[in-house]
Amino acid sequence: MNIALIGYGKMGHEIESIATERGHNIALIIDQDNRHKLNAESLKNVDVAIEFSSPETAFNNIKTCLLAGKPVVCGTTGWLSDLDKAKEMAENGDGALFYASNFSIGVNLFFRLNKILAKYINTVKGYTFAIEEVHHTQKKDAPSGTAITLADIISSEIDELTGWSLVPEEIDHKIPITALRKANVPGTHTVSLSSENDLITLTHEAKNRKGFALGAVLAAEFAKGKKGFLTMDSLLKI
Repeated sequence: MNIALIGYGKMGHEIESIATERGHNIALIIDQDNRHKLNAESLKNVDVAIEFSSPETAFNNIKTCLLAGKPVVCGTTGWLSDLDKAKEMAENGDGALFYASNFSIGVNLFFRLNKILAKYINTVKGYTFAIEEVHHTQKKDAPSGTAITLADIISSEIDELTGWSLVPEEIDHKIPITALRKANVPGTHTVSLSSENDLITLTHEAKNRKGFALGAVLAAEFAKGKKGFLTMDSLLKI
């Protein structure tokens, strides 16, 4: 499979390593210095693009791939105000958009556990939710896309909740998210449920970037030849 890497930072290098190990060819690398070279012609011999760039450039990169009729796997967060437009393009065009806020298989299992737990809590009541996320100091957006996904999953199951707020802001009926930035932390997410009688905590801690990169390559393998909008639920058949 010929892969285009859009964004060649630490994650791009990790994806390149895993894709090569799995027998794929990196046919095109686009980074901030040659962004102008991303076009239909340069994508001609590409099977799938993997996009890990920046919130400012993600949508235009995706748009270019979709207009060229190519599947694109996107792991960039912080651009979700344009996600509906990108979905519509994928569903009405010849390409495909595979989007996930986090490609780690473990994190996606973590999502499911929190969804199940929230369903039970909605029945028994009496618990309040809070989310804390810790990432490396180079991460540009806060809260993380993963924390936002967690909040959306939980609030969709709890009748009294309507989304999230970023600490120090506190809004009634929204899950408070605390975003911390520390050196050399790939990503840690903790969901806390507190009642008058006890405290439940669930934590996912990434040990390195390999889990994210492997998930992105698996998503690219899945997206090849497909059309429309795809997610980790599609890949995991959830």
